Amino acid sequence: MITVRNLTKVYQVPIKGKSFLSDIFNRQYQENVALNKISFEIAEDELVGFIGPNGAGKTTTLKILAGILYPTAGQVSVVGYTPFEKKAAFLRQISFIAGQRNQLIWDLPVIDSFYLNKEIYQISNPDFNKRIDELSSLLNCRHLLNKPVKMLSLGERMKMELIAALIHQPKIIFFDEPTIGLDIFSQETIRHFIKNYQKNYRATIVLTSHYLEDVKRMAKRLIIIDKGKIIYDGSLKRILQEYSKGKKVSLFLENEAKPELIYAIGRPVTYEYPKVVFFIKKEDLPEKIKLITKTLPFTDLTVEDESIERIIKNFFKNQ
Repeated sequence: MITVRNLTKVYQVPIKGKSFLSDIFNRQYQENVALNKISFEIAEDELVGFIGPNGAGKTTTLKILAGILYPTAGQVSVVGYTPFEKKAAFLRQISFIAGQRNQLIWDLPVIDSFYLNKEIYQISNPDFNKRIDELSSLLNCRHLLNKPVKMLSLGERMKMELIAALIHQPKIIFFDEPTIGLDIFSQETIRHFIKNYQKNYRATIVLTSHYLEDVKRMAKRLIIIDKGKIIYDGSLKRILQEYSKGKKVSLFLENEAKPELIYAIGRPVTYEYPKVVFFIKKEDLPEKIKLITKTLPFTDLTVEDESIERIIKNFFKNQ
């Protein structure tokens, strides 16, 4: 579905000269390499997490794949089309969804914006009604269709943005920070919807997010980009296993324990009676659990995986 070969994007950034006149008549530029000969392929029905630090080249890549930006060099094919040619047949098969970027008409009821998209994409009445019904059911938001956009909360508005962007049933969807700014309940709703949508409609999805929990919950494959170069392309499971160094162990104590008993286990990450949290290396876990059971009376004990944010930090340190 997507093939990228030696994709390069270089921006010409103006350099401030010594005077106003020199800036007008002798403007100088420096090159800023946003993408440096990156290559990858994404197959049909894949959901790929595309992550990296700020300025790594994530959004630039997505915009080139969607035909919003022209590359400086390299080859790009998306569903058999060259994106920046912007052919109508290509545009009908993709969608670009960015968090907090509005396409809905602010003062009108939501359904009016959907009717506008219906005409743009030339969707028949039966197909339009069916898709609105299916998507609003998946998002549990039928009751919002006749509300003016300006009366919706951020989470409600994001649901409506999703419907507007998917009403033409695109084959490829680019999600750029879809849960940014949302509360934890809205984030979970959007994640659940994206997973179900991909399962039901077999869409190919490329997802960027600074909330790495989005990627962990949805993607099986991970592409990591840094300074315009791809530094990892493989399974998310493998990177979680290779770069996870330990487990988070949380205890609720029956009685306040002496400091020497706490520190015999290790330096706690947090300790505020009755809860104490340790980070324990994988190889030390069986021994430490035995010691905890023997020396610290507790009412509850949980062992959790290391957070994906910490694992990705470990990966970058290793690089």
